[in-house]
Amino acid sequence: MDNTSDTTSGGADRSSAARITLVGRPGCHLCKMAREVIRGVAEDLDVTWEEVSILDLRDPDPLWWEQLPITLVDGEQHDYWRVSASRLRAALASAPTPAHA
Repeated sequence: MDNTSDTTSGGADRSSAARITLVGRPGCHLCKMAREVIRGVAEDLDVTWEEVSILDLRDPDPLWWEQLPITLVDGEQHDYWRVSASRLRAALASAPTPAHA
């Protein structure tokens, strides 16, 4: 997977170089759909993204178990369940890049 990495340690508050993080779990059909939207937006905008399993996070927000998949932009929760490409693009455009934050 281009521009992705599996992060197997850290909690919900971990820092990451990736602009977009997809938090999911194995066998999640909504995660598969979210992954495709995120991959397309990330490729179009040339931003990095990663996918992590909620099973590997230390102390994830308890609500996340009911909201999978979760999309984070620059470490902040952006969306859950379904990912809108247009909303994700807007969030990436309006958020300062980590290097400028």
